[in-house]
Amino acid sequence: MWRDHLTEIIIFTTLFLLVSGMGFVASRWRAPKDMAHLDEWGLGGRSFGGWITWFLIGGDLYTAYTFVAVPALIFGAGAAGFFAVPYTIVVYPLVFLVLCRLWSVSHRHGFVTPADFVRRRFESPVLALLVAITGIVATMPYIALQLVGIEAVLKTMGVAGESALARHLPIIVAFAILAAYTYQSGLRAPALIAFVKDSLIYIVILVAVIWLPYQLGGWGAIFDAADAKFAATPNPNDGILLTGNNQIQYVTLAFGSALALFLYPHSITGVLASRNRDVIKRNMSALPAYSLLLGLIALLGFMAIAAGVTPLPGSKEGTVDSNTVVPVLFDQQFPDWFAGVAYAAIGIGALVPAAIMSIAAANLFTRNIYKEYLKRDATPAQEANVSKITSLVVKVGAVACIVFLDPQFSIDLQLIGGVIILQTLPAVALGLYTRWFHKGALIAGWTAGMGLGLWMLYQIPNAATGRQHFGGSAFPLADFGLDTPKTIYVGIVAVGVNLLVAALGTLALRAARVPDGGDGTETDDYFADEGDPRVTPGPRTDAATAPEPVA
Repeated sequence: MWRDHLTEIIIFTTLFLLVSGMGFVASRWRAPKDMAHLDEWGLGGRSFGGWITWFLIGGDLYTAYTFVAVPALIFGAGAAGFFAVPYTIVVYPLVFLVLCRLWSVSHRHGFVTPADFVRRRFESPVLALLVAITGIVATMPYIALQLVGIEAVLKTMGVAGESALARHLPIIVAFAILAAYTYQSGLRAPALIAFVKDSLIYIVILVAVIWLPYQLGGWGAIFDAADAKFAATPNPNDGILLTGNNQIQYVTLAFGSALALFLYPHSITGVLASRNRDVIKRNMSALPAYSLLLGLIALLGFMAIAAGVTPLPGSKEGTVDSNTVVPVLFDQQFPDWFAGVAYAAIGIGALVPAAIMSIAAANLFTRNIYKEYLKRDATPAQEANVSKITSLVVKVGAVACIVFLDPQFSIDLQLIGGVIILQTLPAVALGLYTRWFHKGALIAGWTAGMGLGLWMLYQIPNAATGRQHFGGSAFPLADFGLDTPKTIYVGIVAVGVNLLVAALGTLALRAARVPDGGDGTETDDYFADEGDPRVTPGPRTDAATAPEPVA
């Protein structure tokens, strides 16, 4: 009953309303005279310095879903769930090589989205459209998963009702507030809130990794309890150590996730909002501090085993909601007031990424669909207005995913999203270094990779839910005719085929002398920095059709 959690509810609500107020105030924080421009509403004026960018990108990548899902995976599967830690370590050296170049060329040409860059680099509206649609489709379930984190907290506090409306009403109200201040303040809202969100999470996790081992008999007892639990299960692939059967899946999932992370539009949005290249370089050096935090968060799964946590019942009879593992652990082991703070950290942790994701998806629609195909003469003010409205529609769609779909399916959709966004790697990431690929071959590669990836995902069942298709991202190698029980991450196979088709297609099209168009960028575009005299001052024009800035 919610009355048993009154203190937690009061603290959670107070902190939630506090940061919501900050979201509305953010419209006047570092605000220009005119917010009616995508550079201002969607990228915060491209003016964020080191600290703001660090909190913004960190708040964008380490979400409420991370807080509840990673420990839940550790709780259920053991060591396999730690894939999230190495992939967030591997990712930063990789993106260091890419994002500085993307920032520079975007700074010089006024690009707002990765599809803007692809449009100019390859002079292909079709390829840019595919990148934009891919980004929007991959982002939608990611936003929905932030609601899963909030829902787990509300369920633990006894707030969720019996009927569908009563169960989802608090989430609908929370996202209505989020939609209102994002509409008003744009990217400045999550940038300001990120300070509070990350501070709360750091405090909660540091207290937890000190207090909980003390309560549970030390780390030795925690790992012994986890080892005993996995030894008693019939699954040979779980445990506190990896087995021979899940090592390939672990490695490919970690590496594939690292390649995908900064292809997501919301990750790129946080980078493009930076003031200069040095801000990005410093952040790529400092952001691994969040990986330390993530490792500590993951260990909460083993702590929950040692504490004897039982997840709350799921939405379907006879199932459990594994996402409630961490909230229930906090409820059992901490005083009510601190549990309330922890719940607020999870809830607020959903607001920052959800806001950035909806802004990024809206920018893609505005710049690469609305302006490219519906209204080529749209003014900057019209662009900003369309993006605001689209961000509202995106949030409504995310809420609909939670209300009308099984939340477990939303989680599987996010895994599918990673496979989908990986198919933009050749055009976006490799395109920043080379114009060798033929635009027709890139389209063919995208089609092949997307088709194969979706076919593989369709073949994967989910034993826990009884669903026969789209049940995860671990594809059995036996389905390729190999005599082995091992699995592999679908995204790695799909993007590998994508690259192969793009390379062979390029050779074939060049041999056939098929026209490839031009390249709207120059070599020194990729090294431009703050104060570059070639950057046109004032409101930007359309990145796809604007003339080159005058030297």
